[in-house]
Amino acid sequence: MELRLLAYFVAVAEERHFGRAATRLHISQPPLSRAIRQLEHDLDAVLLHRSPSGVALTPAGKVLYDDARTLLAQAEQARVRVAAAAGTDTITVGSLAGSAEQFGDQLVVAYRRQHPGIRVRVREADFTDPTSGLRKGLVDVALTLAPFDGTGVVTHVLRSDPVGVVLRDDDPLATRDSLTLDDLAGRRWFRFPDGTDPVWRAFWRADSDGPEVRTVHECQQAVLWNGTVGLAPLTHRQPAGLTAVALRDMPSCELVVAWPADNPSPLVRSFVRTVTELT
Repeated sequence: MELRLLAYFVAVAEERHFGRAATRLHISQPPLSRAIRQLEHDLDAVLLHRSPSGVALTPAGKVLYDDARTLLAQAEQARVRVAAAAGTDTITVGSLAGSAEQFGDQLVVAYRRQHPGIRVRVREADFTDPTSGLRKGLVDVALTLAPFDGTGVVTHVLRSDPVGVVLRDDDPLATRDSLTLDDLAGRRWFRFPDGTDPVWRAFWRADSDGPEVRTVHECQQAVLWNGTVGLAPLTHRQPAGLTAVALRDMPSCELVVAWPADNPSPLVRSFVRTVTELT
């Protein structure tokens, strides 16, 4: 049995649906269906009951599911041990706007428990690169905020957070329970540097003629000193003197883990699995 086919089967078994499993695996549905049929042919057993609403495991499928998870975990650990023996025992994690801090020490504890001998470097990126150095090859995997141009990058959404406007405490709008973007008409917004990802810049409305900012701290200081307004996830704490007010007509942003679409390393796959299990 091919490990690839077992991984496909586990995804279908856990999602209980071919379409959702295909999305999770970042493939289209037809090759996934063919792969499962090939696995059933190889084992000479029906593994799934198919129906319009989804799939269910047969008795044979339940047995294979447990064994497949064990085999895949063992294979992953083997890959990691080989990588360490070959000297590729370091992983660099990119983080944007404190995204890595959203997990406290839980992620650190969980990952180091699995890979005690692996060195982990963390690189904090600024607003000019929402992939946190991933597209530039500076990091192996990234915890960041979406949306951004996803060319060459695979993302998995960990959480969706409401977005608010950051105002000074003495701003007349700061006492409101919520606002709309129209309430901010005529206000001066911050902007991101030229060359910043246009999808990212458009979402955060950072293309005005206001002060240029590259970091969360610079954004906060622009609001404090100049009364500039900007956007931020409501889950992010604001320092003394600033308030974030919910925006009713602003879509949520997404906390995501991102990795290269082209052949991520075993350490990256393990990192993605670990952070996904924590959410």
